[in-house]
Amino acid sequence: MRTVTGRTDRVVVVGAGLGGLACALHLAGSGRQVTVLEREPVPGGRAGRLGVDGYEFDTGPTVLTMPDLIAEALGAVGEELRDWLDLTPLDPAYRAYYPDGSTLDVLTDTTRMAAEISRVCGPREADGYLRFVEYARELWRLERTDFIERNLDAPTDLITGNLLKLIGGGAFRRLQTKINQFFRDPRTQRIFSFQAMYAGLAPHDALAIYAVIAYLDSVAGVYFPRGGIHAVSRAMAGAAEKHGVQIRYDATATRVETANGRATGVLTADGDLVPADVVVLNPDLPVAYRDLLPAAPRRQLTYSPSCVVLHVGSRQGYAKIAHHNIHFGRAWKGTFDEVIRRGELMTDPSLLVTNPSRTDPAVAPPDRHTYYVLAPVPNLHRAPFEWRGDLTQRYTDQLIGTLEERGYVGFGAGVEVLRAITPAEWEEQGMAAGTPFAAAHTLFQTGPFRPSNLHRDLSNVVFVGSGTQPGVGVPMVLISGKLAAGRITGEGR
Repeated sequence: MRTVTGRTDRVVVVGAGLGGLACALHLAGSGRQVTVLEREPVPGGRAGRLGVDGYEFDTGPTVLTMPDLIAEALGAVGEELRDWLDLTPLDPAYRAYYPDGSTLDVLTDTTRMAAEISRVCGPREADGYLRFVEYARELWRLERTDFIERNLDAPTDLITGNLLKLIGGGAFRRLQTKINQFFRDPRTQRIFSFQAMYAGLAPHDALAIYAVIAYLDSVAGVYFPRGGIHAVSRAMAGAAEKHGVQIRYDATATRVETANGRATGVLTADGDLVPADVVVLNPDLPVAYRDLLPAAPRRQLTYSPSCVVLHVGSRQGYAKIAHHNIHFGRAWKGTFDEVIRRGELMTDPSLLVTNPSRTDPAVAPPDRHTYYVLAPVPNLHRAPFEWRGDLTQRYTDQLIGTLEERGYVGFGAGVEVLRAITPAEWEEQGMAAGTPFAAAHTLFQTGPFRPSNLHRDLSNVVFVGSGTQPGVGVPMVLISGKLAAGRITGEGR
């Protein structure tokens, strides 16, 4: 494993996102002197917080899986997860709504879930589900140590005994093809393959190795931290500061200073030069190269689709929905083709609707509710729509209309607060191509083919976050923090 050369005593981390904070905790646990520069007044990066008129919204991810990875980062400095976060397992993890009017609860208890699938789709589908669980659980076991929680420098690093097992298990076939070996009902096929969109691909294009996302989502368990996902950022930042990490808020990094092939420090917008033996960059990787480093790589990346998110504070509540709700449109493959291949807005959208106030009433005023509505849309490279014009209002109205058609009666009339976040806002926040999902997980943007977390020319510059290894999603970003720290400490070879 390649590691940072020279002294590594003083580390400056640019960005207090989940990856940067995880890296800071692991480094603090190894005895490094760590300073974090964060441009915002609060930690979190994409996992930020928006407060409007008594309503509180998570601005980034809303689905939390694998809390043991948070525990691992906190454990690096001797802290216990339970002392910092109050986690509620969500039951169901999701509630899926289908165009034929049927619903399916995603339950992480496999016995109950098999019974639920049998009730909705029949016993044959339930048998397929149990086979899928065993397959996906083994897939996660094979991938985790050798390929996900490991720094990879070259394709030859992939050559292990587990690689042969993955090949033999069909992990490099197309995800949809593999899913169809277990499920025949379109409803189960969808609920266990839609997660490919998180990796920036359609299920019929993604590799079957990404069935592990469905495993984490639907089998390993989904949790809600009291206070929202942003509470994870606050907890990690608090633990880091308790153990000597200096976090400087409202400190915008403007340039990494270099000399003789090494970073020497980070310059801030107020003219302060923070000296460093090592610099860790948490901004979106292409933007970090563009804005903070002397030269950007020439490689052209393929980016994931983006999304429009509606943050809604409402007088209207719905007793029959769950915390997380997925509303599938009639179209399936065609929907992905519209967004990914043709750069069009979905004509029959599938939507994620999260209702955090159902689990944590404190995020809304009394007798009020919060909703987070996510609709996939093309990124700005695929379709440079003018979101700053009237398109945003028209698309917002369309989404509200779709929700009302799908059972959210009076949704529009109940709105008290509404904020629409579009690819234009994601771009303004520093996300390449206007997408919060970074580079897509195509074959040649995965594993050792994904942009490295160690700068090729500057021997003491390290990257962390979804744009580098292992990739997108809260679990992967937390792992990226540990991997980045390993490049500095030499641990985890």
